[in-house]
Amino acid sequence: MKILLLGKNGQVGWELQRALAPLGELIALDRHAIDGLCGDLSDLDAVRATIRQVKPDVIVNAAAYTAVDKAESEAELALRVNGDASRLIAEEAALLGAWLIHYSTDYVFSGEGSTPWQETDDVAPVNQYGASKLAGEQAIIASGCKHLIFRTSWVYGARGNNFAKTMLRLAKDRETLKVIADQIGAPTGADLIADVTALAIRQVLQQPQLSGLYHLAASGEVSWHGYATHVIAFAQANGEQLAVTTINLIDTTSYPTPARRPLNSRLNTQKLRDNFSLHLPDWQSGVNRMLREVLNK
Repeated sequence: MKILLLGKNGQVGWELQRALAPLGELIALDRHAIDGLCGDLSDLDAVRATIRQVKPDVIVNAAAYTAVDKAESEAELALRVNGDASRLIAEEAALLGAWLIHYSTDYVFSGEGSTPWQETDDVAPVNQYGASKLAGEQAIIASGCKHLIFRTSWVYGARGNNFAKTMLRLAKDRETLKVIADQIGAPTGADLIADVTALAIRQVLQQPQLSGLYHLAASGEVSWHGYATHVIAFAQANGEQLAVTTINLIDTTSYPTPARRPLNSRLNTQKLRDNFSLHLPDWQSGVNRMLREVLNK
């Protein structure tokens, strides 16, 4: 089996390089051309030529425009990368009879209420990033290609920047932190996403009827304030010397950003767990593992 991975150096893409390697021949690309192959989703012609040259059995698209606030002023670029490129990849996958694995976001929803979102719930993005990701989802489904779309939320990895690292950095110098308490979700590790992807690919190759849209997130829920509190408590319990003594709760309205953020990022993962016989661990276990790696404990 030949697998084409796009976005190999992102948080999820980095973990996918590890998780997908045992499944078959893996060709992993980022935005920079290598041997005439290019994974730059803003260059649609190059991506089309790459897929036609590689002729993969499975395309895993972990590349995306993810700058949520910048998307408000770069809506056209966000739509090209997240929407138009996804349509092109799906069309090429359909021509090849290949599987397309794609990642989306809870930002396709309105973010209202407190009930975890199901795959069948109405979509209503509140920002340009969410709108561009929704366009990608819809294009893939409309193409008729064999696909798995995983909507996820609050993704982090030990590699690169993440919320936990930011909190630890600030906590070393500040006695007081202010963290948003009215946005709720589940921190979800890039390693968990990659491992679930590899398991799902193996199953859909045997059971193509499992093709479709799924919600993928760690179990449980927490606010950003609760997440920060957990991170700092874990670090202190493991010997980190931090200046912070108080973590104050603030509302989203107290921290304005160019793009609106959904308050409810909860995802109902029942469909994924049932169809693929999976257990999704609680968010704390994944965060703790990441923190041990970051702190070298």
